[in-house]
Order: sequence, then structure tokens, then C-alpha cells
Amino acid sequence: MTEPANPATHTVLFQPAGVTGKVESGISIRRAAARLGVAIESICAENATCGKCRVLIEEGSRGAVESALDHASPMGPTERAWIVKRADTFRRIGTDPDRMRLSCQAQVTGDLVVFVPESSRADKQIIRKAPTDRHIDLDPVVRRYYVELPPPTLAEPLGDLERVASGLVAAMEKVRRADTDWVAPSPQELSFDLEVVSTMGEALRASDWKVSVTVRQDREVIDIRPGYHDQLYGIAVDIGSTSLAVYLCDLLSGEVLGADSIMNPQTAYGDDIMSRMAYAKEHEDGLDKLRAAVVTGLNQVIARVLRTLSIDAADVHELTVVGNTTMHHILLGIPTDSLSTVPFVPAAHRAFDLKARDLGLTANPGAYVHVLPIAASFVGADAMAVIIAEEPHKQDDMLLIIDIGTNAELIAGNRERLICTSTPTGPAFEGAHIEFGMRAAEGAIDGIAIDADTWEASYTIIGEDGLRTSTPGTPGPGPARGFAGSAIIDGVAEMFRVGILTARGHFAADLDHPRVRKRELGWEYVVAWANDTSIRRDIAITLNDVRQIQLAKAALYTAAQILLKDLGIDVPDKVILAGAFGSHIDKTKAMMIGMIPDCPLERVYSVGNAAGDGARIALLNRNKRLEAQQVARTIRRIELPVDPDFQNEYIAAMNLPHMEHRFTALEGLIPAHSPDPLAARLRDS
Repeated sequence: MTEPANPATHTVLFQPAGVTGKVESGISIRRAAARLGVAIESICAENATCGKCRVLIEEGSRGAVESALDHASPMGPTERAWIVKRADTFRRIGTDPDRMRLSCQAQVTGDLVVFVPESSRADKQIIRKAPTDRHIDLDPVVRRYYVELPPPTLAEPLGDLERVASGLVAAMEKVRRADTDWVAPSPQELSFDLEVVSTMGEALRASDWKVSVTVRQDREVIDIRPGYHDQLYGIAVDIGSTSLAVYLCDLLSGEVLGADSIMNPQTAYGDDIMSRMAYAKEHEDGLDKLRAAVVTGLNQVIARVLRTLSIDAADVHELTVVGNTTMHHILLGIPTDSLSTVPFVPAAHRAFDLKARDLGLTANPGAYVHVLPIAASFVGADAMAVIIAEEPHKQDDMLLIIDIGTNAELIAGNRERLICTSTPTGPAFEGAHIEFGMRAAEGAIDGIAIDADTWEASYTIIGEDGLRTSTPGTPGPGPARGFAGSAIIDGVAEMFRVGILTARGHFAADLDHPRVRKRELGWEYVVAWANDTSIRRDIAITLNDVRQIQLAKAALYTAAQILLKDLGIDVPDKVILAGAFGSHIDKTKAMMIGMIPDCPLERVYSVGNAAGDGARIALLNRNKRLEAQQVARTIRRIELPVDPDFQNEYIAAMNLPHMEHRFTALEGLIPAHSPDPLAARLRDS
């Protein structure tokens, strides 16, 4: 079953979908995208007038792809006029018009990395960061009080600020009288946001001196509005390397009113945090561009969730933000140079309370943003959010928590002590650097099973109506476009289970099956035949794909083993998989490839986007912020690169599932295997 050689001459990588393919010279970027299964919007019949198909061309290396602006055809007058006319507008929102092209006009003349903005995508990516149902003790940092004041007179012409301060303290004492731990401030201890001072005179006089006053920490007045108002909202933000998620919460009830997410626009500057740090260092305005991208993206998704619920941004009075250390520094405009060199020191470990307006985020003018603390160099505020969500520091059981992403963060221990580390797994788990890899979107193969007797594949595919299933011998469930990360893990695990792959990740010798074949890129296993795909190509798992998964899973497993060894244990009591990706992988298959350590499968749990949940907990309970700060000061970090056993542990972890570790939880599920002879040599080295 051979196919004719592909006549394509240039490689194009489309981000953030992570789709790579070869196309012939002279094809338009938009048609190249369509051929590779990436849908780009257009409503003007490719006449360069609507601008809906605009894309950004990246410069520099992305893996094996060397991209440059002049690898696309020169602009024609219509395209140039459209972009020049809007150049200043795009600059204001942090988009570089010099890298912009209309994909219906620009032709591929060399290798390219093309970023497709959210607004240009005809099919939106599925980002799995829904909030989970958790009990949260409600004690927000902001409160609202209704205050009725006597108007000033010639006999008592007290200033507006002093009048409000005095009346507010009286109202606070009345509301909080049952709270025995609460200490009332004096009027002189209250501070006022300058925006409030400039607008409160009008509010007081418009409402006959009856106002609703919003106070933060019972010390700073951040909003005054005429009459009685009971809307009080906050937003929790999770800035991931791949996606941005926001959760709109009612601060009076604790209810999650709405949640939304988009791809992180910083993906245009690199798949992972290391490439983004390199971009910031190598370009004079690199940090500014990265910061503008994330702020613009956050404001877009905040506006979208507020618009859906008809809530005004002025009613948002508090935000919490979590993210890894690199995302944290970029949002705050802090250079990341110190993170990329030994001893990998962040600018600050402590939490920050900053005005939303100073960060450029959409909210009430007086609103604050609380940024959770950082535990270690690459164990960031998102890991601290996971800790306050899962509370390992309050458990007797020894926990291993793994937040899986392009930069995985691991936390291990219990109430006696906690240790942490991080490891770059690369973007392979999310479909990047995989021949047919893509992010989770319609048409992505989501899960794979292989029959042990026939080696025929069945798979699930993401469609408009959810997951659809393919079974061998029947037509496919819909036009497949590629593999989501969860499917790659399934595929490698299944290929190992049925004997297509050896423990070292090689294709077994003397295989004779139509789905197993050797092509230009080496051996591969075909999951979906061309007539069941939208790209009209056989979708296969290649030997290089297997190697990419081995590299990523070995980094994760090695990090876990080093933490467990430091704690003096072989097997944790529980393994907790956090993060959107961790919640959508099959835990059995993840263990089959040696991605997570041996542990009874019934004690391996997926907990959803725990970082987002932790951000929400910190939004709704002020005491959890103090708890996060305390844990951040006591948790101990393990730096993997300086561990003397790291290299040998990593090599041993490349095998499926491992060169010598027994996985008792998998007995009967994977082929019996003896320790690899190389393991003994590694121990003796």
C-alpha cells in the first residue's frame, strides 16, 4: 500500500494548531492551510478586502522549520493598502503589522511558521479548562456597604471624603458586629482610590447622599456609586503557556457565573516558555510584545464572558492571576533573563497586589489584581494555586501531584514536608512536533484503541456533537484532521501493548500488516485511512512521533522519581493529575508508556484545572492567599539539572514503560518484560 511521493517543496507550520505539512511552492497560505486541515476565515472570495484571513508570519527557527518574511511572495497593492490603513490600530493592540499578511494573497515561496489569530480561525479550538465543583469558604477581600449620610451644611461643611469615611465605619460596624475577630478601622485609617475621590462628589449628590461603597481589605475604598447596588463580581485568571482561562464569580455567593478561554496569543512567539524567553532576550521589544499579546488576549476573553452575561466591566472589583513563573514575569513586565541562567532565580517569590489599570486589564478603575506567590524558579503561581486547591500540606498520605503542560510542575509530600520541581516536557503532549499532531478541535482524533488480534484501529474523534467513534471495517466517524495529544499517548501505549512497538520504542521486526509500513519518514502505523480524513492523507503515528513521546514522558517520569527518592519512598499513596491535559488522558495508558509512576490505578485521580480552581479559591477567600504565601516560603525545590542521577534516570525512563522498574498496577495489561541490559550498565556508571 504505497502512495505517490509528495511533490511539495516547502514546509509550513501553522500555530497555534501545531499543524505541520509540506505544500507546493506558489500556493496561497490560506489554501495551504485548508489542505492541512487548518480553517482560516474569509468572506470576500479572496479579494483582499475583508481582512478576515489575516495571519502573522514568524521569523527564525521553530524546530526544523526556518521561517522568514521573505519566504512569502511580495505584497500586492490591494493587500498592502488594507494592512497599511490599519497598521496603527494593530500596533495599539500589540500586533505587529510588519509581520501581517492576508493569507488569501500571500503565496508560499519558502519554509514558513504562520500564526493564525483567534479572530481568523474558522473553527475555534476546544480548550478544556472548565471549573470543577469545590467547596469554598466564602470570605472575599472586597465587600460592599450601603451608607446613608447627612448632607453637608454651612454649620458642618465637612469634606466629602471625611464624611464618607465616618459614615462608612459606622455602617461596617453595624454589618460586622457579629464577627468577634473583626477589628473596625478608624476613619483616618481608610484610604481612597484617587479615581473614587474624583467621582464621589457627583455620586453623593446624585443619590441624596445614599451610596454603595466597595472596600478592599476593609481599609481602601475602591468604588462609590449612587443608591443601592448588590452586584459584586471578581475574575480568576489562569495564564497557561498554551491557553488563557477566566472564571467570572459572584463575590457575594461564590457562584461561577461564566467561564471562557482562548489560545494564548504568545504562541506566535514560541511553543514553550524557553522559546518565549529566548524571543524576549533576542529582540529589543520582545518582552513588550509578549506582554502586549497576553494582556490583549486576556481583555478579549474577559470582554467576551462579561458580554455574554450582560455584566459591565465596572462591576468587576477584584481579580486573581496564576501562571508559571515565565508567564508571571511577562505579565508584570519583568525581564526573564535570570530565569534562564544558573541559579534560575525569579525576580520575586512574594505575592503582588496591583491595580488592574496599571496592568492594562479590563475591570473597575479601582480594582486590584492579586498575583499568587512563586514557589521556585519554574514552579510558579499556578503550582501554588494547585496546592491551595488540593491541600497536600494538610494530608497524611504521601501525594504526588503532576500538573501536565508544556512545562510540567510536580509537587510531592504531605503535612510533614513538601518538595517541588518542574521539567520542560515540550509541546508533544499537546500535538506539536507530531507529524499529524494538532490541538483539541473539531476533527481531532481524541482516543485510539488497537485490536490485539487484528491490529485494526478504532478511534474517537471530536465533532460538533461531541465524540464520535470509529470501529474497524466501517466508515470513519467523520473527517479526521490529526491527533490531539491524548490520542498520541493512547496510540503509543496501544502499539506497545499489542506488540507493534518494542520496549525501546522501535517497530518490531518482520511486521506484516497493511497499517504498518515504512515510508519516507521511516516506520509508521496508520490510524485513519485517507478517505476517512479531511486532509485526504493517511493519518499515521510515525517512529519520530513515538520518539517525541518517549522524550516527553521520560522527562516527566524522571522528575517524579527524583522527588519520590528524596522523600524516601518508592510508590506514592496517591497520584493526582492536574491541568486540562491531565484530565483528558487515559491514566492506564499513561502508566503503560511510563509517563506516571507505578501506583494502584484506583488511587490515580484527575482533578481538572486545579490551577484555575486555586485562582478561584484565592479570589473567594482572602485567607487562602496567606496560606499560599506561607507554603511558598516552606516548600523546598529540587533542581533537576544538578541532580547527579538525572541523566541516567532519564535514559532509563526512555523505555516503555521503563528499563527496569516493575509496574505492579499493570500486571496482565502490558507485555511481560525483563530489565533492559542497559539498566545495569547505567547503575554501574
